[in-house]
Parts: sequence; C-alpha cells; structure tokens
Amino acid sequence: MEIYWETRIIRGFSDLEYRGNFRTMKIKSVRGTHDLLPEATQLWQEIEAAARHNFGLYGYAELRTPIFEETELFARSIGAATDIVQKEMYTFADSKGKTFSLRPEGTASVVRAFIEHGLHHDGGIHRLYYIGPMFRHERPQKGRYRQFHQIGVEVLGSDHPALEAEVIEMLHRFFEHLEVEGLELLVNSVGCTNCRPAYIQLLREQLNTQASDWCSQCRQRAETNPLRVLDCKTPDCQPLIEKLPTIEEHLCEECRRHFSRFRNYLDLQQVPYRVDPRLVRGLDYYVRTTFEMVSDRLGPTQNAVVGGGRYDGLVEILGGPATRGFGFALGIERLVTVMGERPNKSQSVAPDLFLGFLDDASFEECIQLASHLRGEGIHAYLDFQGRSLKAQMRLANRLGSRFTCVVGEEEMTSGRFPLKRMEDGHLVTVTREEISVQVKS
Repeated sequence: MEIYWETRIIRGFSDLEYRGNFRTMKIKSVRGTHDLLPEATQLWQEIEAAARHNFGLYGYAELRTPIFEETELFARSIGAATDIVQKEMYTFADSKGKTFSLRPEGTASVVRAFIEHGLHHDGGIHRLYYIGPMFRHERPQKGRYRQFHQIGVEVLGSDHPALEAEVIEMLHRFFEHLEVEGLELLVNSVGCTNCRPAYIQLLREQLNTQASDWCSQCRQRAETNPLRVLDCKTPDCQPLIEKLPTIEEHLCEECRRHFSRFRNYLDLQQVPYRVDPRLVRGLDYYVRTTFEMVSDRLGPTQNAVVGGGRYDGLVEILGGPATRGFGFALGIERLVTVMGERPNKSQSVAPDLFLGFLDDASFEECIQLASHLRGEGIHAYLDFQGRSLKAQMRLANRLGSRFTCVVGEEEMTSGRFPLKRMEDGHLVTVTREEISVQVKS
C-alpha cells in the first residue's frame, strides 16, 4: 500500500494530512538501502543457517555487538587516513557533543568487546562470528549498498598458519553447503612491521616519480598509505600498478616462512588457491596473510565476495594485551548475487493444513482447532476474508497447503474431521487428536 502525505503548517504546528486525490510526495526507502521481501528473506535465512551450522562444526560461537560505537574506535583501528574514516562513516554527536559512528565493519567492535569483557583472561583461542548490518556512505552500485550486511569470523589468541588455513577450509565448506560455484581464492602476504616499512617507502618513491600519471585518489594515497594504491580499481591505474614492485620480493625471512607454511596447510586440506602478489586489504591493521574469494559474476572491479587476513597488533591498538588475530568478512548481498536465481528450498510459507469452514459456528471451531494444532507444531491456516468454501479451496491450492480439512455442523457434532492430502487426493476421517499425528506422518 502506498501512502502519500502533504505537509501543512497550521497554528504553528506541522500537520501531516493524508490526501487521497492530491498526491504530493511518495515515501521510498533511503538511497543505498533496500527491503528484503519474504521470498528473498528465506534465502538469507538459508545462508545464515549454513553459517551457524558450519562455523559451529569448527567451534565458533556467535557474538552480537551494537550497530554504533564511539567514533574513536574506528579511527584507531581502521586508520584515520583511510577513505572509510575520512569519507564514508555515518557519524553523529549526542547532546553532550560526544561523537558516535554507525559501524562500517565488524572486526573493531568484536575486538572492543573482547577487551571490555576480559575474554583474554580466559587464555586459549577464542573463536567468534557475527552476522549483521554495516554502514558506509559511498556511491551505491551492484552488490554494494550504504546499509549492507556481513557475516564475519574472528579467531583470537594464535598466529599459527594452520589456523589460518582451517578458517579458509571452513569458508570453503560453507560455500559447498550452499552449492556456490565459480569462486576463486586469492592469497598473499603483506609483510609485518619489520619488513613492510621499507617496501612502503619504495612504493612512495616510485609513485612520486610519476605522480601526474595516477588518479587523484592514488596521488593522495601515495602520501598517506601507499599500499592502498595496489587496491585501486581505476582502469587507467591498472597498467601502472603492474609495473610496481611486489611485496613478495621484500618479505623478511619470518614472513616468508609463515606464508610458505600457510600455503602448505591449504594444500594438505586440498583447498585450491592462487597467489596474487598485489592483493592487499583496505584496512591498516592487516599484517602477513591476506586473502579474498572473488567471482566473475560481480564484474571486473568490485568482485570480492569475502576478504580477510591477519591483524596481530589490533588488540594492542585498542588498549588490550598483545593478542594474535585472524578473520574475514563476507558480504551477504554479494553472495546472494553470486548465488543467482534458485528454487526456494524452504517450505515454511506453505501451510501444513488449510482449515475450511461453512458458517460462523464452524469458523469459531476452526479458530480453536488452529490454535490447538499450532501448539502441536503444525502450520495451520484459515481464511479471514469471508470467502465461499470453493474460494477457500482455491486459496489452499494457491498457498501449496499439504492438507485440507473442511469443518461444518456435521464435523462439530460427530467430532470426526475429513483430512485430505492435496498431493494425491487421499482422504481419511480422523478425530481432533489424530489430525496432528496424520499431518506429521
């Protein structure tokens, strides 16, 4: 139903008056957001259920955090010089002037909760995952919204490369569960605080020698974060990026050994991958292993369905003890695009039993019967629009009801009800108590 409003000022008050004939404004969803109608929601629920099932097999537990945090959390974790913090966050101030931001990503909030609630005091490895909306003020495009949704995993407490490979194997099984095809795993190492500074300085020098050839964003990144130039999607910058030195040539021995062991564990688990020496992540806190899973269904630029990597120093940046971390974030909207059109596996919308009635008395009997059956775990449905019995049966067919039962005076008097299986027309007469047994069987 569409509602149209006209705003008028009457005696100093704003009056919203519905005008049926004179339509002045149509209220739509905010640009960069989208509605999930019931048909689409069923697929999302299938994706979320697959995540909970597969992550649970590996010992992960769900964590839920607020959708807004103190702005400083993201400035310190993501990096004050990043495009996200400088341009893309939805930031607002409260009545006392303190600034908050809608979360643009999930890792910082998980780490904040990890520190605040002292989970690190328990020792060992902490396996966590989250599902929820994120917010970035950027130009909406295919599979990319201002309110978007992510499934993320964070494992805290170990820097073992086998744990990294296990996380990616878990992702691989998650996609297999959903029968998603055509994804390619890209891996790389972005070095550490020992070897990366020298590489970044080399990048900056080369970028400055041909500054006029780069796009405006890359010229700015050359000063603030040269590594981000490798992630530029501008077509004119691609040939220039190909000529830049790769970090693979500048890794320290420890990072080189870590990356080699990580790839060996992927091989042991038979997870296919390709090394991409120019793969970097867009956030400042990543070190060593980084990865993406990409799909050609998303186009040549914004083609990543999932991305992540190691962030060993992030807990310390946010005020916690030295803690190793590794994780990823998966875009649900992009995953849905990659999955494409597919038949609904869920049968939750189709009623188990459609109750038909002849008059007011039998309608009241159906109300009581539906209440009883729902208590038994059966999806019972009845019509509230006063249709004829013939129209009610057409509705039962349209809804795909598995069984129908028509209630009239005779059924109420005898206490026996006709139960018809719609698939083959098989009809049995049962008592009130036997209905649920028959439907469940």
